[in-house]
Amino acid sequence: MNQALKELGDHIAAALPEDVVAVSQRLDELCVVAHSTSILKVLTFLRDDSQCEFKCLMDVCGVDWPERERRFDVVYNLLSLKLNQRIRVKVETDESTPVPSATSVFPSAGWFERETWDLYGILFADHPDLRRILTDYGFEGHPLRKDFPLTGYVEVRYDTELKRVVYEPVKLPQDFRSFDFLSPWEGMTRLLPGDEKASAPPPAPAAKG
Repeated sequence: MNQALKELGDHIAAALPEDVVAVSQRLDELCVVAHSTSILKVLTFLRDDSQCEFKCLMDVCGVDWPERERRFDVVYNLLSLKLNQRIRVKVETDESTPVPSATSVFPSAGWFERETWDLYGILFADHPDLRRILTDYGFEGHPLRKDFPLTGYVEVRYDTELKRVVYEPVKLPQDFRSFDFLSPWEGMTRLLPGDEKASAPPPAPAAKG
Protein backbone atom coordinates (compact mmCIF):
# COMPACT_ATOMS: atom_id res chain seq x y z
CA MET A 1 0.00 0.00 0.00
CA ASN A 2 1.26 3.47 -0.93
CA GLN A 3 1.76 5.29 2.37
CA ALA A 4 1.33 8.77 0.86
CA LEU A 5 -2.00 7.76 -0.68
CA LYS A 6 -3.11 6.17 2.59
CA GLU A 7 -2.41 9.39 4.48
CA LEU A 8 -4.24 11.40 1.82
CA GLY A 9 -7.22 9.03 1.95
CA ASP A 10 -7.34 9.24 5.75
CA HIS A 11 -7.24 13.04 5.52
CA ILE A 12 -10.16 13.13 3.07
CA ALA A 13 -12.23 10.64 5.08
CA ALA A 14 -11.61 12.58 8.31
CA ALA A 15 -12.52 15.92 6.72
CA LEU A 16 -15.71 14.64 5.03
CA PRO A 17 -17.11 11.92 7.33
CA GLU A 18 -20.75 12.51 6.32
CA ASP A 19 -20.04 12.74 2.59
CA VAL A 20 -17.52 9.96 1.88
CA VAL A 21 -18.73 6.35 1.86
CA ALA A 22 -15.38 4.61 1.38
CA VAL A 23 -11.75 5.24 0.48
CA SER A 24 -9.56 2.59 -1.13
CA GLN A 25 -6.40 2.11 -3.18
CA ARG A 26 -6.05 0.23 -6.42
CA LEU A 27 -3.22 0.21 -8.93
CA ASP A 28 -1.43 2.96 -6.99
CA GLU A 29 -4.40 5.27 -7.32
CA LEU A 30 -6.78 6.54 -4.65
CA CYS A 31 -10.51 5.94 -5.10
CA VAL A 32 -13.13 7.82 -3.10
CA VAL A 33 -16.78 6.72 -3.09
CA ALA A 34 -19.10 9.58 -2.16
CA HIS A 35 -22.82 10.15 -1.70
CA SER A 36 -24.23 11.54 -4.95
CA THR A 37 -25.90 14.41 -3.10
CA SER A 38 -22.49 15.43 -1.69
CA ILE A 39 -20.49 15.29 -4.91
CA LEU A 40 -20.13 19.08 -5.24
CA LYS A 41 -18.91 19.38 -1.66
CA VAL A 42 -16.39 16.57 -2.18
CA LEU A 43 -15.10 17.96 -5.48
CA THR A 44 -14.77 21.44 -4.03
CA PHE A 45 -12.80 20.10 -1.07
CA LEU A 46 -10.48 18.10 -3.33
CA ARG A 47 -9.89 21.18 -5.47
CA ASP A 48 -9.30 23.73 -2.71
CA ASP A 49 -7.81 21.87 0.26
CA SER A 50 -4.09 22.59 0.66
CA GLN A 51 -3.26 18.89 1.06
CA CYS A 52 -5.18 17.92 -2.08
CA GLU A 53 -5.23 20.63 -4.77
CA PHE A 54 -6.79 18.39 -7.41
CA LYS A 55 -7.43 21.36 -9.68
CA CYS A 56 -7.68 19.49 -13.00
CA LEU A 57 -10.81 17.52 -13.91
CA MET A 58 -9.53 15.10 -16.54
CA ASP A 59 -12.70 13.14 -17.25
CA VAL A 60 -16.26 12.32 -16.20
CA CYS A 61 -17.62 9.00 -17.40
CA GLY A 62 -20.25 6.38 -16.62
CA VAL A 63 -20.19 2.68 -15.78
CA ASP A 64 -23.25 0.47 -16.20
CA TRP A 65 -24.02 -2.31 -13.69
CA PRO A 66 -27.50 -3.42 -14.85
CA GLU A 67 -27.86 -6.02 -12.08
CA ARG A 68 -27.70 -3.31 -9.38
CA GLU A 69 -30.69 -1.29 -8.19
CA ARG A 70 -28.64 1.88 -8.70
CA ARG A 71 -27.16 0.66 -11.91
CA PHE A 72 -24.80 3.51 -12.78
CA ASP A 73 -21.51 4.78 -11.43
CA VAL A 74 -20.48 8.31 -12.32
CA VAL A 75 -16.68 8.48 -12.21
CA TYR A 76 -14.67 11.69 -11.87
CA ASN A 77 -10.93 11.51 -12.59
CA LEU A 78 -8.93 14.36 -11.04
CA LEU A 79 -5.27 15.36 -11.29
CA SER A 80 -3.14 17.31 -8.83
CA LEU A 81 -0.10 18.85 -10.50
CA LYS A 82 1.25 19.89 -7.10
CA LEU A 83 1.13 16.36 -5.67
CA ASN A 84 1.71 14.64 -9.00
CA GLN A 85 -1.20 12.37 -8.05
CA ARG A 86 -4.48 11.26 -9.54
CA ILE A 87 -7.67 10.47 -7.67
CA ARG A 88 -10.90 8.79 -8.73
CA VAL A 89 -14.23 9.83 -7.21
CA LYS A 90 -17.33 7.67 -7.73
CA VAL A 91 -21.02 8.10 -6.98
CA GLU A 92 -23.96 5.77 -7.64
CA THR A 93 -27.27 6.67 -9.25
CA ASP A 94 -30.17 5.15 -11.16
CA GLU A 95 -31.92 5.95 -14.43
CA SER A 96 -34.22 8.63 -13.00
CA THR A 97 -32.22 10.27 -10.18
CA PRO A 98 -30.06 13.20 -11.35
CA VAL A 99 -26.54 13.76 -10.08
CA PRO A 100 -25.67 17.42 -9.35
CA SER A 101 -23.73 18.89 -12.26
CA ALA A 102 -20.08 19.61 -11.50
CA THR A 103 -19.95 22.57 -13.89
CA SER A 104 -20.06 25.04 -11.00
CA VAL A 105 -16.86 23.51 -9.58
CA PHE A 106 -15.10 22.52 -12.82
CA PRO A 107 -16.44 24.29 -15.94
CA SER A 108 -14.81 21.59 -18.10
CA ALA A 109 -17.36 19.11 -16.75
CA GLY A 110 -19.94 20.47 -19.19
CA TRP A 111 -18.96 18.41 -22.23
CA PHE A 112 -17.98 15.37 -20.14
CA GLU A 113 -21.45 15.29 -18.56
CA ARG A 114 -23.13 15.74 -21.93
CA GLU A 115 -21.21 12.72 -23.22
CA THR A 116 -22.14 10.68 -20.13
CA TRP A 117 -25.80 11.55 -20.56
CA ASP A 118 -25.72 10.85 -24.30
CA LEU A 119 -24.12 7.40 -23.98
CA TYR A 120 -25.59 6.21 -20.66
CA GLY A 121 -28.68 8.34 -20.02
CA ILE A 122 -27.35 9.57 -16.66
CA LEU A 123 -29.05 12.85 -15.72
CA PHE A 124 -27.18 15.85 -14.31
CA ALA A 125 -29.19 18.43 -12.38
CA ASP A 126 -28.55 22.13 -13.13
CA HIS A 127 -26.44 21.40 -16.19
CA PRO A 128 -26.55 24.51 -18.41
CA ASP A 129 -26.89 22.62 -21.71
CA LEU A 130 -27.62 18.91 -21.25
CA ARG A 131 -28.09 17.60 -24.79
CA ARG A 132 -26.56 14.96 -27.02
CA ILE A 133 -23.00 15.45 -28.16
CA LEU A 134 -21.86 12.25 -29.96
CA THR A 135 -24.91 10.49 -31.39
CA ASP A 136 -26.90 11.52 -34.47
CA TYR A 137 -29.86 13.84 -34.79
CA GLY A 138 -32.99 12.28 -33.34
CA PHE A 139 -31.12 9.27 -31.95
CA GLU A 140 -33.13 7.18 -29.48
CA GLY A 141 -31.61 5.35 -26.55
CA HIS A 142 -28.16 5.38 -24.98
CA PRO A 143 -25.69 3.14 -26.81
CA LEU A 144 -23.21 2.31 -24.00
CA ARG A 145 -25.86 0.77 -21.77
CA LYS A 146 -25.28 -2.96 -21.58
CA ASP A 147 -28.90 -3.68 -22.50
CA PHE A 148 -28.80 -1.49 -25.61
CA PRO A 149 -29.82 -3.62 -28.64
CA LEU A 150 -27.47 -3.98 -31.59
CA THR A 151 -30.30 -3.94 -34.15
CA GLY A 152 -33.55 -2.09 -34.67
CA TYR A 153 -32.11 1.42 -34.76
CA VAL A 154 -31.28 3.80 -37.57
CA GLU A 155 -28.16 5.73 -38.40
CA VAL A 156 -27.94 9.15 -40.01
CA ARG A 157 -25.58 10.19 -42.78
CA TYR A 158 -25.37 12.86 -45.46
CA ASP A 159 -26.05 11.50 -48.94
CA THR A 160 -23.90 13.37 -51.47
CA GLU A 161 -26.11 12.27 -54.41
CA LEU A 162 -29.43 13.23 -52.80
CA LYS A 163 -27.86 16.32 -51.19
CA ARG A 164 -29.65 15.69 -47.90
CA VAL A 165 -29.50 13.79 -44.62
CA VAL A 166 -30.86 10.24 -44.89
CA TYR A 167 -31.84 7.66 -42.25
CA GLU A 168 -30.83 4.04 -42.78
CA PRO A 169 -31.03 0.86 -40.68
CA VAL A 170 -27.95 0.25 -38.56
CA LYS A 171 -25.77 -2.49 -40.00
CA LEU A 172 -23.13 -4.16 -37.88
CA PRO A 173 -21.52 -6.67 -40.24
CA GLN A 174 -18.59 -8.79 -39.16
CA ASP A 175 -16.39 -10.50 -41.69
CA PHE A 176 -15.98 -14.24 -41.34
CA ARG A 177 -12.46 -15.03 -40.25
CA SER A 178 -10.67 -18.35 -40.52
CA PHE A 179 -7.85 -19.05 -38.09
CA ASP A 180 -5.11 -21.54 -39.00
CA PHE A 181 -3.38 -21.22 -35.59
CA LEU A 182 0.05 -21.16 -37.22
CA SER A 183 2.83 -18.88 -36.14
CA PRO A 184 3.83 -16.14 -38.64
CA TRP A 185 6.95 -18.16 -39.46
CA GLU A 186 4.95 -21.33 -40.18
CA GLY A 187 2.14 -19.61 -42.05
CA MET A 188 4.32 -17.57 -44.43
CA THR A 189 4.70 -19.47 -47.71
CA ARG A 190 5.57 -16.81 -50.25
CA LEU A 191 9.07 -15.40 -50.63
CA LEU A 192 9.80 -11.89 -49.48
CA PRO A 193 12.43 -9.67 -51.10
CA GLY A 194 15.81 -10.81 -49.86
CA ASP A 195 14.74 -14.38 -49.04
CA GLU A 196 16.61 -15.67 -52.04
CA LYS A 197 19.87 -14.80 -50.30
CA ALA A 198 19.15 -17.24 -47.50
CA SER A 199 18.69 -20.19 -49.86
CA ALA A 200 21.47 -19.33 -52.31
CA PRO A 201 24.54 -21.61 -52.10
CA PRO A 202 27.62 -19.97 -50.62
CA PRO A 203 30.13 -18.70 -53.20
CA ALA A 204 32.97 -21.09 -54.07
CA PRO A 205 36.34 -20.11 -52.62
CA ALA A 206 38.66 -18.40 -55.08
CA ALA A 207 41.34 -20.64 -56.61
CA LYS A 208 44.88 -19.99 -55.45
CA GLY A 209 47.37 -19.53 -58.26
